[in-house]
Amino acid sequence: MAAETLPGYRGKLRELLTHAKVGVGDVVKINKGDESYEGTLLPRIESADDWHLIIKQKTGYNIGIALVDDLRVEKVGEAVKPEFRPPPLPPVKEGLPKVSIISTGGTIASRVDYVTGGVYAAMSSRDLLSIVPELADIAQIEADILYSVFSENINSDHWEGMAKRVNEKIRQGANGVVITHGTDTMGYSTAALTLAIQNLPVPVIFVGSQRSSDRPSSDSATNLVAVVNAAAHAPFAEVVLGMHEGTSDDSIIFHPGAKVRKCHSSARYAFQTVNASPLARFRDGKIEMIAEHYRPRQDSESVIMNKFEKKVALVKFHPGFNPIIIDTLTDAGFRGIVFEGTGLGHVSETLYDAIGRADKAGVLMGMTSQCIWGRVNMNVYSMGRELTRRGVEPLDDLLPETALVKMMWSLGNTGTAEEAKRLLKTNVVGEYNPRTSYARREK
Repeated sequence: MAAETLPGYRGKLRELLTHAKVGVGDVVKINKGDESYEGTLLPRIESADDWHLIIKQKTGYNIGIALVDDLRVEKVGEAVKPEFRPPPLPPVKEGLPKVSIISTGGTIASRVDYVTGGVYAAMSSRDLLSIVPELADIAQIEADILYSVFSENINSDHWEGMAKRVNEKIRQGANGVVITHGTDTMGYSTAALTLAIQNLPVPVIFVGSQRSSDRPSSDSATNLVAVVNAAAHAPFAEVVLGMHEGTSDDSIIFHPGAKVRKCHSSARYAFQTVNASPLARFRDGKIEMIAEHYRPRQDSESVIMNKFEKKVALVKFHPGFNPIIIDTLTDAGFRGIVFEGTGLGHVSETLYDAIGRADKAGVLMGMTSQCIWGRVNMNVYSMGRELTRRGVEPLDDLLPETALVKMMWSLGNTGTAEEAKRLLKTNVVGEYNPRTSYARREK
């Protein structure tokens, strides 16, 4: 049978079910010694063991049956398989701004399988539009799927593809672009797009959610309404990230793409602007600008610079850090290392030799801080000066995640290490803030 008919089943148990011509959703009779069970065969999660099958009985209870030598499976009927059917799309209203929604996956583009309780990256942006019909009153929505992956699987190839697709949508006349994305690595992707597509004429807005759109407590609808409003009407033309400002649905905050970090694992206000001011807020159906300086909408032609060097590492220093890690990266041909050092940007002196060796091998190195707020200053103590003497560049108030992306981008879009170093230290899209004026979360 095709693989999708028995998701989660492996090994001898899968062979047994395949031989019995049974698939998930079929009504089966299980005989095990003197015992007999009947119910609907359920799927299993990918990480489950390979020696239990799961059925849902008529009572509504799920039971697991272990594989034994005399286990027999018989198909006795077909049940209606669980299926998500979104409501029809609302009609398109002429004369409204055009907003393109690009789906890359994640919780906001996922749904719950209420048979297994698992969350699947299965919903397209079209499904989201059908669930949030209010969007049709805000803009003419064009929605398509670019990727359908969880954010842990996003890499620089995806960033290159996002930049290319955004550029296509802008050239096709979009008045704003929304990218749905999983929250766990959305900060990396947002930083990447600030660099990969520049000279924007319209907003490009990343959005995610902490709960899938088909759950009553989901934040996806509120987030989508706000970001589509901003994509259609906001006065700025930058890459930003839009999510809840607090625990309620009162306001959505827009963070500058190169200065945003996920700071909470599950709260609606998970994302915070770090070492800068948020750009704007959506409240009571209106966009309120917060930042005094921003790139306005304008008649410009976007520029693509979407190459990223893959052999760059982000390394977090800790007590007892083994220098062999740096040596291993150097020997493996890595072209860049970003250190997340202590407060002002330090690591142990036991790493000096390995760092010096990496410098001689032409590895580009930069220093960020383990602290969320503030900046490195490698001139205060001798340890910092020793590191700069060995080729480690202080990266001021860059977030470690942004520093990684910036180094990958700098190496990917230049020809020499010296050119990459100059580009790394250049403030291209506001990733560097000359002063740390926004010290902490206020709400």
